[in-house]
Amino acid sequence: MRAIAPASMGRRADRRGSSGSGEWRAGFDICPYGGVNTGKKRSKGLPVSQTYEIFAIRYATMSPRTPQMNFLTPDPHETTASDLDYFVWLIRGGGRDILVDTGFNEAAAKERSRKLTVNPVDALKAFGVSADSIRDVVVTHLHYDHAGNLDRFPNARFHLQDREMSYATGRCMCHGMLRHPFSVEDVTLMVRHVYSERVTFHQGEGEIAPGVTLHHVGGHSDGLQIVRVATARGPVVLASDAAHYYANLHRRSPFPIVYNVGDMMEGWATAERLAGHPDRVIPGHDPLVCEIYPRASDKADAFALHLAPSRSFVK
Repeated sequence: MRAIAPASMGRRADRRGSSGSGEWRAGFDICPYGGVNTGKKRSKGLPVSQTYEIFAIRYATMSPRTPQMNFLTPDPHETTASDLDYFVWLIRGGGRDILVDTGFNEAAAKERSRKLTVNPVDALKAFGVSADSIRDVVVTHLHYDHAGNLDRFPNARFHLQDREMSYATGRCMCHGMLRHPFSVEDVTLMVRHVYSERVTFHQGEGEIAPGVTLHHVGGHSDGLQIVRVATARGPVVLASDAAHYYANLHRRSPFPIVYNVGDMMEGWATAERLAGHPDRVIPGHDPLVCEIYPRASDKADAFALHLAPSRSFVK
Protein backbone atom coordinates (compact mmCIF):
# COMPACT_ATOMS: atom_id res chain seq x y z
CA MET A 1 0.00 0.00 0.00
CA ARG A 2 1.40 3.41 -0.95
CA ALA A 3 1.84 5.71 2.04
CA ILE A 4 0.21 9.14 1.95
CA ALA A 5 2.66 11.94 2.49
CA PRO A 6 2.00 14.26 5.44
CA ALA A 7 0.52 17.63 4.53
CA SER A 8 3.57 19.41 5.91
CA MET A 9 5.71 17.95 3.13
CA GLY A 10 3.76 19.97 0.56
CA ARG A 11 3.44 17.04 -1.85
CA ARG A 12 0.48 15.65 -3.77
CA ALA A 13 -0.86 12.12 -3.52
CA ASP A 14 -1.63 10.19 -6.70
CA ARG A 15 -4.52 7.80 -7.21
CA ARG A 16 -4.00 4.92 -9.57
CA GLY A 17 -6.44 3.79 -12.19
CA SER A 18 -6.82 2.72 -15.79
CA SER A 19 -8.91 3.59 -18.78
CA GLY A 20 -9.46 1.87 -22.06
CA SER A 21 -6.42 3.58 -23.54
CA GLY A 22 -3.95 2.81 -20.76
CA GLU A 23 -2.83 4.11 -17.41
CA TRP A 24 -3.81 7.49 -16.04
CA ARG A 25 -2.88 9.40 -12.92
CA ALA A 26 -4.81 12.17 -11.24
CA GLY A 27 -3.40 14.39 -8.50
CA PHE A 28 -5.32 15.48 -5.43
CA ASP A 29 -4.44 17.99 -2.73
CA ILE A 30 -3.35 16.54 0.58
CA CYS A 31 -5.80 17.15 3.43
CA PRO A 32 -4.48 18.84 6.57
CA TYR A 33 -5.12 15.63 8.49
CA GLY A 34 -3.21 13.46 6.03
CA GLY A 35 -6.07 12.08 3.96
CA VAL A 36 -6.95 12.78 0.35
CA ASN A 37 -8.90 15.94 -0.42
CA THR A 38 -10.82 15.24 -3.59
CA GLY A 39 -12.37 18.66 -3.67
CA LYS A 40 -9.61 19.92 -5.96
CA LYS A 41 -8.83 17.54 -8.81
CA ARG A 42 -6.24 17.79 -11.50
CA SER A 43 -7.84 16.19 -14.54
CA LYS A 44 -5.91 17.72 -17.42
CA GLY A 45 -5.08 15.13 -20.03
CA LEU A 46 -7.45 12.46 -18.75
CA PRO A 47 -9.53 10.65 -21.38
CA VAL A 48 -13.10 11.93 -21.58
CA SER A 49 -14.54 9.38 -24.02
CA GLN A 50 -14.59 6.37 -21.67
CA THR A 51 -18.04 4.85 -21.22
CA TYR A 52 -19.20 2.12 -18.89
CA GLU A 53 -21.78 -0.59 -18.44
CA ILE A 54 -23.88 -0.52 -15.26
CA PHE A 55 -25.65 -3.49 -13.74
CA ALA A 56 -28.24 -3.22 -10.98
CA ILE A 57 -28.04 -6.43 -8.95
CA ARG A 58 -31.13 -7.14 -6.85
CA TYR A 59 -30.34 -9.21 -3.76
CA ALA A 60 -33.25 -8.75 -1.32
CA THR A 61 -36.76 -7.42 -0.89
CA MET A 62 -39.18 -6.22 1.78
CA SER A 63 -42.91 -6.87 1.51
CA PRO A 64 -45.66 -5.95 2.21
CA ARG A 65 -45.46 -2.20 2.69
CA THR A 66 -47.93 0.62 3.25
CA PRO A 67 -47.95 4.13 1.71
CA GLN A 68 -46.81 5.54 5.09
CA MET A 69 -43.65 3.46 4.78
CA ASN A 70 -42.78 4.89 1.36
CA PHE A 71 -43.81 8.55 1.61
CA LEU A 72 -43.43 11.14 4.34
CA THR A 73 -46.79 12.61 3.26
CA PRO A 74 -48.61 9.80 1.44
CA ASP A 75 -51.66 10.25 -0.74
CA PRO A 76 -54.60 9.59 1.62
CA HIS A 77 -56.47 7.84 -1.19
CA GLU A 78 -53.77 5.19 -1.67
CA THR A 79 -54.14 1.99 0.33
CA THR A 80 -51.39 -0.15 -1.22
CA ALA A 81 -47.69 0.47 -1.76
CA SER A 82 -44.79 -0.88 -3.74
CA ASP A 83 -42.42 -3.45 -2.30
CA LEU A 84 -38.92 -2.30 -1.43
CA ASP A 85 -36.13 -3.94 -3.41
CA TYR A 86 -32.45 -3.86 -2.46
CA PHE A 87 -29.64 -3.40 -4.97
CA VAL A 88 -25.93 -3.03 -5.38
CA TRP A 89 -24.51 -1.67 -8.64
CA LEU A 90 -21.59 -2.94 -10.69
CA ILE A 91 -19.86 -0.48 -13.04
CA ARG A 92 -17.70 -2.06 -15.74
CA GLY A 93 -15.46 -0.44 -18.31
CA GLY A 94 -11.90 0.50 -19.15
CA GLY A 95 -10.66 -2.82 -17.85
CA ARG A 96 -11.95 -2.30 -14.32
CA ASP A 97 -14.90 -3.11 -12.08
CA ILE A 98 -16.24 -0.58 -9.59
CA LEU A 99 -18.82 -1.63 -7.02
CA VAL A 100 -21.36 0.81 -5.64
CA ASP A 101 -22.52 -0.26 -2.17
CA THR A 102 -22.10 -3.66 -0.56
CA GLY A 103 -25.57 -4.66 0.65
CA PHE A 104 -26.23 -6.72 3.77
CA ASN A 105 -25.76 -10.34 4.82
CA GLU A 106 -27.99 -13.10 6.19
CA ALA A 107 -27.55 -12.07 9.81
CA ALA A 108 -28.74 -8.53 9.06
CA ALA A 109 -31.64 -9.88 7.02
CA LYS A 110 -32.85 -11.98 9.94
CA GLU A 111 -32.38 -9.15 12.42
CA ARG A 112 -34.47 -6.75 10.32
CA SER A 113 -36.94 -9.25 8.80
CA ARG A 114 -35.82 -8.79 5.22
CA LYS A 115 -35.98 -11.46 2.52
CA LEU A 116 -32.41 -12.04 1.34
CA THR A 117 -32.34 -13.95 -1.94
CA VAL A 118 -28.54 -13.94 -2.31
CA ASN A 119 -25.63 -12.24 -0.63
CA PRO A 120 -24.73 -9.49 -3.12
CA VAL A 121 -21.04 -10.34 -2.86
CA ASP A 122 -21.80 -13.85 -4.09
CA ALA A 123 -24.04 -12.46 -6.85
CA LEU A 124 -21.00 -10.79 -8.41
CA LYS A 125 -19.75 -14.22 -9.46
CA ALA A 126 -22.39 -14.25 -12.22
CA PHE A 127 -20.33 -11.50 -13.88
CA GLY A 128 -17.05 -13.28 -13.37
CA VAL A 129 -16.13 -10.90 -10.56
CA SER A 130 -14.66 -12.08 -7.27
CA ALA A 131 -14.66 -9.91 -4.17
CA ASP A 132 -10.86 -10.20 -4.06
CA SER A 133 -10.58 -8.54 -7.47
CA ILE A 134 -12.58 -5.41 -6.59
CA ARG A 135 -10.25 -2.43 -6.13
CA ASP A 136 -12.77 0.40 -5.68
CA VAL A 137 -16.00 0.35 -3.66
CA VAL A 138 -18.21 3.43 -3.47
CA VAL A 139 -20.24 3.51 -0.27
CA THR A 140 -23.08 5.94 -0.94
CA HIS A 141 -23.85 6.07 2.80
CA LEU A 142 -23.39 3.90 5.86
CA HIS A 143 -26.91 2.55 6.39
CA TYR A 144 -26.98 -1.20 7.02
CA ASP A 145 -28.35 -2.08 3.56
CA HIS A 146 -25.59 -0.20 1.75
CA ALA A 147 -22.55 -0.84 3.92
CA GLY A 148 -22.66 -4.46 5.06
CA ASN A 149 -20.19 -7.13 3.94
CA LEU A 150 -17.29 -4.68 4.34
CA ASP A 151 -15.08 -7.57 5.45
CA ARG A 152 -15.55 -9.37 2.11
CA PHE A 153 -13.37 -7.05 0.01
CA PRO A 154 -9.76 -7.51 1.18
CA ASN A 155 -8.15 -5.52 -1.64
CA ALA A 156 -10.64 -2.70 -2.05
CA ARG A 157 -10.37 0.99 -1.35
CA PHE A 158 -13.62 2.42 0.01
CA HIS A 159 -14.87 5.83 -1.16
CA LEU A 160 -16.95 7.73 1.40
CA GLN A 161 -17.96 11.30 2.09
CA ASP A 162 -16.31 12.98 5.09
CA ARG A 163 -19.73 14.07 6.31
CA GLU A 164 -21.08 10.52 6.36
CA MET A 165 -18.34 9.26 8.65
CA SER A 166 -18.78 12.29 10.90
CA TYR A 167 -22.54 11.74 10.98
CA ALA A 168 -22.37 7.99 11.64
CA THR A 169 -19.91 8.39 14.51
CA GLY A 170 -21.08 11.71 15.96
CA ARG A 171 -23.70 13.05 18.33
CA CYS A 172 -26.65 12.32 16.03
CA MET A 173 -26.16 8.63 16.80
CA CYS A 174 -27.28 9.35 20.36
CA HIS A 175 -30.84 9.48 18.96
CA GLY A 176 -32.51 6.15 18.28
CA MET A 177 -34.56 7.33 15.32
CA LEU A 178 -31.48 8.58 13.46
CA ARG A 179 -29.37 5.61 14.58
CA HIS A 180 -31.84 2.93 13.53
CA PRO A 181 -30.77 2.55 9.85
CA PHE A 182 -27.14 2.09 10.88
CA SER A 183 -25.39 -1.03 12.14
CA VAL A 184 -22.74 -0.37 14.77
CA GLU A 185 -20.81 -3.39 13.45
CA ASP A 186 -20.70 -1.97 9.92
CA VAL A 187 -19.72 1.50 11.09
CA THR A 188 -17.03 0.09 13.37
CA LEU A 189 -15.62 -1.96 10.52
CA MET A 190 -15.43 1.14 8.34
CA VAL A 191 -13.52 2.87 11.14
CA ARG A 192 -11.11 -0.06 11.12
CA HIS A 193 -10.66 0.40 7.37
CA VAL A 194 -9.83 4.06 8.03
CA TYR A 195 -7.14 3.00 10.46
CA SER A 196 -5.84 0.55 7.85
CA GLU A 197 -5.57 3.43 5.33
CA ARG A 198 -8.14 1.85 3.02
CA VAL A 199 -10.66 4.70 2.88
CA THR A 200 -10.58 7.67 0.52
CA PHE A 201 -12.66 10.52 1.89
CA HIS A 202 -14.42 12.90 -0.46
CA GLN A 203 -15.68 16.40 0.26
CA GLY A 204 -18.53 17.24 -2.09
CA GLU A 205 -17.43 16.05 -5.51
CA GLY A 206 -14.83 13.46 -6.42
CA GLU A 207 -13.68 11.26 -9.28
CA ILE A 208 -13.15 7.51 -9.15
CA ALA A 209 -12.19 7.11 -12.79
CA PRO A 210 -12.66 9.14 -15.97
CA GLY A 211 -16.44 9.38 -16.37
CA VAL A 212 -17.28 8.08 -12.87
CA THR A 213 -17.85 10.90 -10.40
CA LEU A 214 -19.27 11.30 -6.90
CA HIS A 215 -21.56 14.09 -5.73
CA HIS A 216 -22.67 14.82 -2.16
CA VAL A 217 -26.39 15.49 -1.73
CA GLY A 218 -27.21 14.56 1.88
CA GLY A 219 -30.87 14.46 2.87
CA HIS A 220 -31.63 10.81 3.61
CA SER A 221 -28.31 10.59 5.46
CA ASP A 222 -26.08 13.60 6.07
CA GLY A 223 -23.23 12.31 3.95
CA LEU A 224 -25.21 10.58 1.19
CA GLN A 225 -23.47 10.71 -2.19
CA ILE A 226 -24.78 9.85 -5.65
CA VAL A 227 -22.76 8.48 -8.57
CA ARG A 228 -22.70 9.82 -12.12
CA VAL A 229 -21.51 7.34 -14.75
CA ALA A 230 -20.76 7.99 -18.42
CA THR A 231 -22.55 5.43 -20.61
CA ALA A 232 -23.23 5.07 -24.31
CA ARG A 233 -26.74 6.47 -23.76
CA GLY A 234 -25.47 9.48 -21.81
CA PRO A 235 -24.71 10.10 -18.13
CA VAL A 236 -26.62 7.81 -15.78
CA VAL A 237 -27.03 8.85 -12.15
CA LEU A 238 -27.21 6.15 -9.51
CA ALA A 239 -29.30 8.09 -7.03
CA SER A 240 -29.08 5.47 -4.27
CA ASP A 241 -31.31 6.69 -1.44
CA ALA A 242 -31.57 10.25 -2.70
CA ALA A 243 -34.76 8.74 -4.14
CA HIS A 244 -35.92 5.31 -3.03
CA TYR A 245 -38.65 5.22 -5.67
CA TYR A 246 -39.33 6.99 -8.94
CA ALA A 247 -42.48 8.29 -7.23
CA ASN A 248 -40.45 10.02 -4.49
CA LEU A 249 -38.66 11.94 -7.21
CA HIS A 250 -41.52 12.60 -9.61
CA ARG A 251 -44.10 13.53 -6.96
CA ARG A 252 -41.52 15.49 -4.97
CA SER A 253 -42.63 13.42 -1.99
CA PRO A 254 -39.81 12.42 0.42
CA PHE A 255 -39.16 8.95 1.73
CA PRO A 256 -39.90 8.99 5.49
CA ILE A 257 -36.41 7.97 6.66
CA VAL A 258 -34.71 11.34 6.34
CA TYR A 259 -32.14 13.45 8.16
CA ASN A 260 -32.77 16.75 6.33
CA VAL A 261 -35.87 17.15 4.16
CA GLY A 262 -34.59 20.32 2.47
CA ASP A 263 -31.34 18.65 1.44
CA MET A 264 -33.28 15.63 0.17
CA MET A 265 -35.43 17.81 -2.08
CA GLU A 266 -32.43 19.77 -3.35
CA GLY A 267 -30.75 16.42 -4.03
CA TRP A 268 -33.48 15.50 -6.51
CA ALA A 269 -32.68 18.61 -8.54
CA THR A 270 -28.98 17.78 -8.40
CA ALA A 271 -29.57 14.23 -9.63
CA GLU A 272 -31.74 15.45 -12.50
CA ARG A 273 -29.21 18.09 -13.49
CA LEU A 274 -26.33 15.63 -13.49
CA ALA A 275 -28.30 13.08 -15.53
CA GLY A 276 -29.63 15.60 -18.05
CA HIS A 277 -32.67 13.43 -18.79
CA PRO A 278 -35.46 11.96 -16.60
CA ASP A 279 -34.80 8.44 -17.84
CA ARG A 280 -31.19 8.49 -16.66
CA VAL A 281 -31.87 8.88 -12.92
CA ILE A 282 -31.97 5.48 -11.20
CA PRO A 283 -33.70 5.26 -7.79
CA GLY A 284 -32.19 3.09 -5.09
CA HIS A 285 -35.00 0.67 -4.19
CA ASP A 286 -37.73 0.69 -6.82
CA PRO A 287 -38.92 -2.69 -8.22
CA LEU A 288 -39.89 -0.79 -11.37
CA VAL A 289 -36.21 -0.75 -12.31
CA CYS A 290 -36.44 -4.50 -12.83
CA GLU A 291 -39.52 -4.12 -15.02
CA ILE A 292 -38.26 -1.48 -17.44
CA TYR A 293 -34.58 -2.38 -17.87
CA PRO A 294 -33.31 -5.41 -19.81
CA ARG A 295 -32.29 -8.43 -17.81
CA ALA A 296 -28.51 -8.72 -17.90
CA SER A 297 -27.91 -12.28 -16.76
CA ASP A 298 -29.62 -15.64 -16.47
CA LYS A 299 -27.41 -16.40 -13.46
CA ALA A 300 -28.23 -13.33 -11.36
CA ASP A 301 -31.18 -11.02 -10.76
CA ALA A 302 -29.44 -8.20 -12.62
CA PHE A 303 -30.48 -5.46 -15.03
CA ALA A 304 -28.56 -3.39 -17.58
CA LEU A 305 -28.88 0.31 -16.78
CA HIS A 306 -26.60 1.41 -19.60
CA LEU A 307 -29.29 0.32 -22.05
CA ALA A 308 -32.49 2.28 -22.71
CA PRO A 309 -35.54 1.49 -20.54
CA SER A 310 -38.72 0.11 -22.08
CA ARG A 311 -40.70 3.16 -20.95
CA SER A 312 -39.89 6.83 -20.64
CA PHE A 313 -40.67 9.32 -17.90
CA VAL A 314 -40.58 12.29 -20.24
CA LYS A 315 -43.88 14.18 -20.01
